[in-house]
Amino acid sequence: MSLTWLDIGFTDLTLEQLYNVLQLRVDVFVVEQNCPYPELDGKDKHVHTRHLLGINDQQEIVAYSRVLAPSISYPQASIGRVAVAKSARGQGVANQLMQRAIAIAKQHWPDDHIQIGAQDYLRQFYEKLGFAVNSEVYLEDGIPHLDMLLTYPVIIHK
Repeated sequence: MSLTWLDIGFTDLTLEQLYNVLQLRVDVFVVEQNCPYPELDGKDKHVHTRHLLGINDQQEIVAYSRVLAPSISYPQASIGRVAVAKSARGQGVANQLMQRAIAIAKQHWPDDHIQIGAQDYLRQFYEKLGFAVNSEVYLEDGIPHLDMLLTYPVIIHK
């Protein structure tokens, strides 16, 4: 699936983009997973938060993740709210989304690693991307999760 990707800060999101992002996140995390939880947690509007949008040919947002600076969710940079619309699943979109989110984190915080809180059933997907489990399984909003860390060589520029 061919998508247009936007890496954008909160204040640069249009109202329509913000609405569509929130609709996708609620559809995936609240409705599909039958999990009422505080979707709006204040991290979206942080000055350093990056929003990654995958937009299809019909101008629909079908993929989304947010990339957070160190110390917002974890001591390290982190990626969260990874969502792919049902219509885009099974086409490699999640892999593209994560590869781009990782690149954004490395671009903005090159001296750090990337931490995620992943749903346990997606463990192998994230391991294929290079993440390693660094916690026991725990329940978050009634869903089994685990923390995973992506480490990469730090390049020292002189």
